[in-house]
Amino acid sequence: MMYSEKVMEHFMNPRNVGEIEDADGVGQVGNPVCGDIMTIYIKVKDDVITDIKFKTFGCGAAIATSSMVTELVKGKTIEEALTITNRDVAEELEGLPPLKMHCSLLAEEGLKAAIEDYKKKQERKIRDSRIQG
Repeated sequence: MMYSEKVMEHFMNPRNVGEIEDADGVGQVGNPVCGDIMTIYIKVKDDVITDIKFKTFGCGAAIATSSMVTELVKGKTIEEALTITNRDVAEELEGLPPLKMHCSLLAEEGLKAAIEDYKKKQERKIRDSRIQG
């Protein structure tokens, strides 16, 4: 299986690895078939993703796609981040072997899960402030 140099680069030196303690949104997704588990943490200020980190347990392609998705969304608004697809991730990595395309899908799903979690938390905050007010 041949990986592009960019995939190898992001696998060897992944960006934004780690955890955000007080994350505004956390998304965890997994692919039971290959055993990849990905957790994405986001910090949001004024609707912009100011920080994003990931922890991925999985193959080189899963780590590379996690790394790339964090690079693609940092500094973007929630709406912009939601438009990023697994194809964008794969293209930015200069392609993935067909057998590993599901890893890019995991990265897209992880990001969307983190944004979903953020939105739920925001709605809860609004609800709670109405109750207290």
